Amino acid sequence: MRPMNEKTIPRTSARTPAGFLLLLFLTVLLIGLNFFTGSTCMSAKELAAALAGRDATAAAILFEIRLPRLIAAGVLGGALAVSGFLLQTFFANPIAGPYILGISSGARLTVTAAMLFFAGSGLAFSSVAMIVTAFAGSMLSMGLILLIAGRVHRMSFLVICGVMIGYLCTAATDFLVTFAADSQIASLHYWSVGSFSGISMDEVCFFTPIVLTALLLAFLLSKPLSAYQLGEAYAKSLGVDVRRFRVELILLSSLFSAAVTAFAGPVSFVGIAVPQLMKGLFRTARPLILVPACFLGGAVFCLFSDWIARTAFSPNELGIGSVTAFLGAPVVLWVLLRRRTLSRGEE
Repeated sequence: MRPMNEKTIPRTSARTPAGFLLLLFLTVLLIGLNFFTGSTCMSAKELAAALAGRDATAAAILFEIRLPRLIAAGVLGGALAVSGFLLQTFFANPIAGPYILGISSGARLTVTAAMLFFAGSGLAFSSVAMIVTAFAGSMLSMGLILLIAGRVHRMSFLVICGVMIGYLCTAATDFLVTFAADSQIASLHYWSVGSFSGISMDEVCFFTPIVLTALLLAFLLSKPLSAYQLGEAYAKSLGVDVRRFRVELILLSSLFSAAVTAFAGPVSFVGIAVPQLMKGLFRTARPLILVPACFLGGAVFCLFSDWIARTAFSPNELGIGSVTAFLGAPVVLWVLLRRRTLSRGEE
């Protein structure tokens, strides 16, 4: 047997730690950029004064605006990317994602309806109510998709159906907004285009444990995910309860999507683009690597997108959904063109 040397060690053994180190470096870099830059730039001296409590204005900017927004972009961006990876594995389709399949739109519809109902009744719309209604909307859209999937076996057609469900939910949401009071329209419009702005630290403390718990559960599903990637029959031969596994996959992906939509609105293309970028970076589809990689990659993607949204036309701010679409759509086009080229080569 030939002894293992540097030339015989698989590339992934060196690529994996290098990839994670790169993602961690980019995360730290973007955290610094988001802390120091914005409509009001902050120097290192002002940051130190804010941390020491000597500058009340700088402390307010740091702890009440930038820190909650930074954590929200990182945690919710990671949630979207992991949700996309789970959906792509479930449907065996590289462009499956919570936004494309209409799952985010379903959550947006139910949250909008609940917002208007609570406001009209004079009741407070709590974080618990927000994420519960968003989860209900996500499950409603997912249920429709699965109902169609039981009748249609072509995944390309299923994605089109998901897009149509998304359009229907968006149209219903716009219909509801037309009957909103003038005082509600501005906030609804701002939320509906997607934004990490305005998220409070209390909300961050609410959704972060939910997302991290769901992330841990997704990571624990790495082994059955790997088996499922090779086909249902293979997964069953390894003792995977496929029916139960599918339910767990649906619940987790819907929970991730609901958390994002409830607090940041619909954020497009992150769930599609980031898993593909991570597969290219790590040169593997192993869930054991890609689940944490997608979370870090989604955090980097959304931190960078949010930084552009805040600084590109400062003091005016772009909707985060517009920036993520601008950055993520070319990745989706590249995936589609690459698949078409590969399919032609096989012919």
